[in-house]
Amino acid sequence: MLDTAPGAPGIDARWTSSAKNGIGTALSKHSRVWFTLSHGVLNEIYYPRVDSACTRDFGFVVTGQDGYFSEEKRDCVTQTKTSAPGIPAFSITNTARDGSYIIEKQIVSDPGRASVLQHIRFTALKGDIADYTVTALLAPHLVNAGQLNSAWIGEFEDRPVLFATGRSRYLALICDIPWRATSAGFVGVSDGWRQLKERGRLAQQYQRADDGNVALAGELDFTSDRQEATLAIGFGQTEFEAAAAAAESLKNGFEGARQHYVANWQAWQEKLLPLDRKDRNGVNTYRVSTAVLASHRAADRPGAVVASLSIPWGFSKGDDDLGGYHLVWPRDLVETAGGFLAAGDVYEAIAILDYLRLVQQPSGRWPQNLWLDGKPYWPGIQMDECAFPILLTDMLHRSGHLDAKALKRFMPMLRSAANYIITNGPATCEDRWEEDAGYSPFTLAVEISALLAAADLLSLEGDDVASNHLRETADCWNEQIETWTFAGDENFCTSVGISGHYVRIAPIGVTDEVSASGKIEIRNQTPDRALLPAADVLSPDALALVRFGLRAADDPHILDTIKAIDHSLRAELPQGPLWYRYTGDGYGEHEDGAPFDGTGQGRPWPLLAGERAHYELAAGRREAAEALLATLEKSAGLGGLLPEQVWDGHDLPEKELFLGRPSGSAMPLVWAHSEHIKLLRSLKDGTVFDMPPQGVERYIKNKTGSGLRIWRFNNRLSSIPLGKTLRIETEAKALVHWSTDNWATVSDAPMAPSGLSTYYVDLPLGHATEETTVVFTFYWPDAGHWENTNFAVRVINESNASNTR
Repeated sequence: MLDTAPGAPGIDARWTSSAKNGIGTALSKHSRVWFTLSHGVLNEIYYPRVDSACTRDFGFVVTGQDGYFSEEKRDCVTQTKTSAPGIPAFSITNTARDGSYIIEKQIVSDPGRASVLQHIRFTALKGDIADYTVTALLAPHLVNAGQLNSAWIGEFEDRPVLFATGRSRYLALICDIPWRATSAGFVGVSDGWRQLKERGRLAQQYQRADDGNVALAGELDFTSDRQEATLAIGFGQTEFEAAAAAAESLKNGFEGARQHYVANWQAWQEKLLPLDRKDRNGVNTYRVSTAVLASHRAADRPGAVVASLSIPWGFSKGDDDLGGYHLVWPRDLVETAGGFLAAGDVYEAIAILDYLRLVQQPSGRWPQNLWLDGKPYWPGIQMDECAFPILLTDMLHRSGHLDAKALKRFMPMLRSAANYIITNGPATCEDRWEEDAGYSPFTLAVEISALLAAADLLSLEGDDVASNHLRETADCWNEQIETWTFAGDENFCTSVGISGHYVRIAPIGVTDEVSASGKIEIRNQTPDRALLPAADVLSPDALALVRFGLRAADDPHILDTIKAIDHSLRAELPQGPLWYRYTGDGYGEHEDGAPFDGTGQGRPWPLLAGERAHYELAAGRREAAEALLATLEKSAGLGGLLPEQVWDGHDLPEKELFLGRPSGSAMPLVWAHSEHIKLLRSLKDGTVFDMPPQGVERYIKNKTGSGLRIWRFNNRLSSIPLGKTLRIETEAKALVHWSTDNWATVSDAPMAPSGLSTYYVDLPLGHATEETTVVFTFYWPDAGHWENTNFAVRVINESNASNTR
């Protein structure tokens, strides 16, 4: 065997297809590995955490006489099955398109240790088995990176082992039959694939390849008497630990591991509610969705669930995309908790809430997304993600799963989150798709319903001061939703026959600020009206106003918006109608099918069919909801996994893009499977499963309004209507020095504590009968100084305002 492979560091590393047709894990704390499948081969294997990918793929190449070369992931027709509904123990049959051979596989992870087992059988359909060489190819990408890995051929217990390491993690590949040849090399130069392509065998057997994009290869010693083999990939903190895991798995045997693996899954599935329906194309879609949720859980951090074990358009992504989708999004996590709860797994929903409690930041918010240990990944702030954990707390309490003692440990989390919302809302950060900043109906709906839920829970503690303050804030924001977000281009609205529509996201407006010298200055602030140019950008997000109980399904604003959405965002596909995220969405493949590279064209999202189905159910149209459930399920891949997006163009077979089928985006998307489970539960119950009741009671039934408008330093009003009280709220105690006659007369109003971490004072302008301007400034007693800036708010008669709709 030669010493060191040439060609360091190899070509740039890339990940692989995100279009998975299988996801699995052993549901065991002793087996901290997760595996994925696509194109008939193992893809990413995760160890020791569900956010840490350690391989790119692991498959087989078949070579033979006269230059025969066949790669199973590219040159076979693949059929993947599970052992039973909801049991992700996989059987794969790869049949060569030219009819030369069949490779049959069974794949599970070992419940007793950190290893993945693959039992294979090779059958020659043309000629004899001796006419073929079967070589295993493994691409290590340890700890979310393909570069700076090392690979080598070693031994363990007198058995040859294929090793790799990177970033203090190790893997070891061992086979229970002999290797005829083994090699380590650099991808694109001296790796096994290149040798097989050029020479049909591992002509150059290299001992090691260090610090690069590396690959391992091992030729299996198949004969007419030996056509089966079991291969184990073990993982560990050292090469010894990794090899010991693989060797022990082989020693105990594949069948024993498979039976234990299946038993773990059966025990979990049997505890769930029977929401099963008739199989679709031989797939129990409910059990697939429950298995997807469970397969994305962390083993060592109860309650942590990543968004997807995939990297969208992974074949075009390298080490600069460390996170992929195997990160925790607080929003997705709460949606996932709802899926578990809808399926009857109360324990997991509470574990998720506990995890959220542990990773909440001192400010009261949560990171935009994060690694399992709580370390933020993206730097953004999303207000809906700060509100969702409150709604989960309330839902668990209302459903009787959090008694007074259990609820108590979550109250500091809830109080802190509610305080963050009132001091930073109503919506000054990115929308739920992590894009533009502004004021969106979706974010407002989540925030307002969360404030009402928090108020109810704080009332249970006897804190009526804080509860009342939260309700008054919610009422104030709720009354202004249409002011902030209902607009529409006049020509568009006329063509559709509507008065307007909720915009996807309204930009921040401006206000007048009067300096101490009397000069009026302009500052960013909450808009008095929804503003162009965002006014013609549509999104199905507006339906959240119904989903979260703030608007009735037949509200005229909602009905107009649905007409606009269906006019601009509805896509008719073979499986039925799906919807785009918003007009002008750039997250998706290019028109020619090239992968998203920072630009592209958004494609339809199956998830949105589930959300629309929930709206239809809320509107009393059960048949429409049932039809959309079918559309959602028909949007899945062959194994029942739901994609983030589906392709909406003409078929591009060379890029594996077909009309109505999964695109190159994330698959599976856990959020979509959670929505699927919740829709099944909603249809069973005859009502929207996760709709908070507070808004329905307060705003739809009782028509509760607000006598307030709230001014804050990050929410500086330019005007308020006649008849409204001006509430001024700050994060520090102050004396408000104010006047309504340009300082001819002045008043001083001390602030009172809100019961949270803010102070407020209500200026008695509600009885004003004429338009005026109130000017005010602050004295900060704790700091002992004045603000030295005057602020102005106009009190206007909206019926006389030129921009009143």
